[in-house]
Amino acid sequence: MLDISIDPDQPAAELYADLTSFATALVDGEPDAIANMANIAALIWQYVPGLNWAGFYRVIDEELVLGPFQGKTACIRIAIGAGVCGTAVATGEVQRVADVHAFPGHIACDADSRSELVVPVLKDDKVIAVLDLDSPRPDRFGVEDEAGMVRLIGAIANALG
Repeated sequence: MLDISIDPDQPAAELYADLTSFATALVDGEPDAIANMANIAALIWQYVPGLNWAGFYRVIDEELVLGPFQGKTACIRIAIGAGVCGTAVATGEVQRVADVHAFPGHIACDADSRSELVVPVLKDDKVIAVLDLDSPRPDRFGVEDEAGMVRLIGAIANALG
């Protein structure tokens, strides 16, 4: 097992560099995408402060289906184009939402969530999943969080699908 020691209170750039390094090591040589998603969700949940949900939705048969996650129970299926996650798939772009209640069509799987960051997982230029992070704090996710998670997912995307 990998010995992980990350200081969640360090500056964001360093935190995400460490997370990316450990994420890459966690998925190295493991061909099972679900196992890899489970470990990445757990890694993020453990070390990124201020989250109430961290996990994946997988694109299956033209909709999003709940994948491995940490947090409260969640919506199982989301239509592509619906809510923050579905919008990320439809546009192929990161969605960083400071106030989910102001997002048109937001799907409230957890009423405590106030802000959200959704990063598309691309393989062969196609969205195969999304990483979804929720926080009970408004405007929890900044530019550094977005850039860090985009780099992390980019580094391991081939192991997630």
